[in-house]
Amino acid sequence: MRWPRIIFLLVVATLVGAFLSYTLPQRDVVYVTGTEVIRQDLSGLNQWFYARGDSGSAQANSRDIRFINTVRPDGTTVSVYRNEDTGFLWPPYFKFASQDLQAEASNLTSTGADPQWVVITHYGWRSNLFSIYPNAVAMRPVETPDVALFPWPILLSLLGIAILIFVLWRLWERFEDGVIEPLWDGLAVRWAKTRDWMAGRR
Repeated sequence: MRWPRIIFLLVVATLVGAFLSYTLPQRDVVYVTGTEVIRQDLSGLNQWFYARGDSGSAQANSRDIRFINTVRPDGTTVSVYRNEDTGFLWPPYFKFASQDLQAEASNLTSTGADPQWVVITHYGWRSNLFSIYPNAVAMRPVETPDVALFPWPILLSLLGIAILIFVLWRLWERFEDGVIEPLWDGLAVRWAKTRDWMAGRR
């Protein structure tokens, strides 16, 4: 019974890790080389990684999606970010101003000869195989690509998740003490009385 339990815990840990890796905010230092709007067909697996088709004026399986093209400080690594609203759905970034962010990215467009460095906050993964892109949430200009980025967003997010788990655990304990245990005890007493009655003991 040991190995099945270990395998189960590893699977759970992998799923939780993947969920946090996709959902938690990340930050990259880049310079913007351009913005564009591309008609994207969403089908199969990759549609899970885009905004819902009924958000705003988006169509179900084929719609225009905003993209922000960037280059990393090494000058050769490129990064592409999609720019979609998240609305009130998951993940809870409550992003509604994707058009404003697109205009801001266009205004910050520069070249390798004279780069304007920006910090892009985003979530999600990049996969060429499934045509999925991280979603840009915000951006701000910085003076140098060597800016120190302390992971405050991740730490605050993990703290919020820990507080939520603690609150839910305490609520469950109170529910268990106030409802489940008395109900269970009552059922046990009734079952004992029923067995005594069936055995002729009164």
